[in-house]
Amino acid sequence: MKFAAKIIEAELKTFESRFSGAVKSDVPLLDTIMKYIIRRKGKQLRPMFVLLSAKLHGEVNERSYRAAALVEMLHTATLVHDDVVDESMERRGFFSINAIWKNKIAVLVGDYLLSKGLLMATTHEDIALLHILSEAVKQMSEGELLQIEKSRKLNLDESVYFEIIKNKTASLLSSACGAGAWSTTQDKEITEKMKRFGEKTGIAFQIKDDLFDYGNQDIGKPTGNDIKEKKLSLPLIYTLNKVDKATKRQLLYIIKNHNKDAEKVKEVVSIVQQSGGIHYAEQLMNRYKNEALDILQQFPQTDAGKALEDLVKFTTERKY
Repeated sequence: MKFAAKIIEAELKTFESRFSGAVKSDVPLLDTIMKYIIRRKGKQLRPMFVLLSAKLHGEVNERSYRAAALVEMLHTATLVHDDVVDESMERRGFFSINAIWKNKIAVLVGDYLLSKGLLMATTHEDIALLHILSEAVKQMSEGELLQIEKSRKLNLDESVYFEIIKNKTASLLSSACGAGAWSTTQDKEITEKMKRFGEKTGIAFQIKDDLFDYGNQDIGKPTGNDIKEKKLSLPLIYTLNKVDKATKRQLLYIIKNHNKDAEKVKEVVSIVQQSGGIHYAEQLMNRYKNEALDILQQFPQTDAGKALEDLVKFTTERKY
């Protein structure tokens, strides 16, 4: 990831400055919250994917910066809304917006970011970019609702799991890569290829997140957090399909009735580890990673391409 950040160091600085200006508000409370969000920004993976996808196919331009800002606005808006939905009090080790300013303000902040993104695109008549990103927002909402529906019944199979993560997680990364490529090419074929690259990277990224739930890394959330929230991740789905009926009933009973009991959650984690669920998920994660890298090989091997390869590997090798 350090190599990727170095390749677009100047572009990232320009992006950060423009993003800060784009979300600024004349409403004092809103401007205070925007500054709070900016100071606690994450790794900025999605803007990096936008800018590197743009650079892979041409020179980063004004449309590229707008695409990166739009992606970051949409991503931040969904995180703010997710924290309200999940009743999360923390985000990246800091208090979430809803923890400090309560749910009503948090929802309105998310709406503000969405509207600012829409206005930015329409003001500059970036209709193609708006279409690419709007599709991602639709998919993310569908993925979230499908996950909620299936979590209630605990009847998630592998095909539905992949439908959820393609929509909920991979769609925005797919759109980020597509928007970046479109900003410098206006070529539909290249844009679609880059969207597929982003989708496969996003799927690998989510599977890696699933694996954190069954390890001991300090990643800002406790091991077994998905189980506590009744989220059926890939290692657990594999386990439920592999173990005998008695063990399956035991696992489902714990998830339904004792998902807040730390010892019971450890029991589930242990069974998943012993059943081969971790190994299976790692295999699929690496398959999607390699498919993403194969797509990159179809383009000229520039520094931008190597930087994107660096980011793909980071998604599956990261410790947090």
